[in-house]
Amino acid sequence: MTEHQEKTLAPVGFFAGMPESLRRGLQKIATEKIFSKGEMIFYEGDESLGFYLLVSGLIKIYKVSPEGKEQILQFIRPNETFGEVVVFSGKSFPANAEAVRESRTLHFPRKGFLEFIRNNPNVALTMLAILSERLRRFTVQVENLSLKEVPGRLATYFLYLSRQEDKGDAFTLEISKGQLASLLGTIPETLSRILTRMKEYGIIDVNGNHIRLLDFPRLISLSQGDKLG
Repeated sequence: MTEHQEKTLAPVGFFAGMPESLRRGLQKIATEKIFSKGEMIFYEGDESLGFYLLVSGLIKIYKVSPEGKEQILQFIRPNETFGEVVVFSGKSFPANAEAVRESRTLHFPRKGFLEFIRNNPNVALTMLAILSERLRRFTVQVENLSLKEVPGRLATYFLYLSRQEDKGDAFTLEISKGQLASLLGTIPETLSRILTRMKEYGIIDVNGNHIRLLDFPRLISLSQGDKLG
């Protein structure tokens, strides 16, 4: 690995709390892979040869219905891993992964990683924690899509951005509104109408992709199932 790659294995994300000796051990089995904007990383059904850590960029994980409709499952951000679900099963990837913008990743081959775990079983606990958190997120997403109306899903997502990414009450959406609509299980036209209504009611301010949250109590009530207007 290059010196630049070594610096990426900081004690954050997947490597949080991991001793430096283990991080250096993982460095030896990882290879750098760079994907250009719009490039596919893997397709649903592809054989799993390992998992990835995103160093920089943005990745979308999605499925496509038989009718060709895209449903975004999640976005992967720097210091997050993806494709790790099938590391232990050895089966094919259950979804597609595509670079939303140029993305630099570290790829950990399945065979080498499993051997590393055999010699360092505590790393398996880290992986289990990541998979448990991933399951929790998907459970919340299924609940949002099945039980909440679109305004509630949008309010939940805005509150998530505010909390998880420490952006406070103002942030810029790093994905397009079309991608946001797909993530929320709706269409761009419906999303635009809801954004307009939220702005009219003084709940948020919208300027292009710049969002400012103005009424947190109202956003929370919407996320809990209250009606918009």
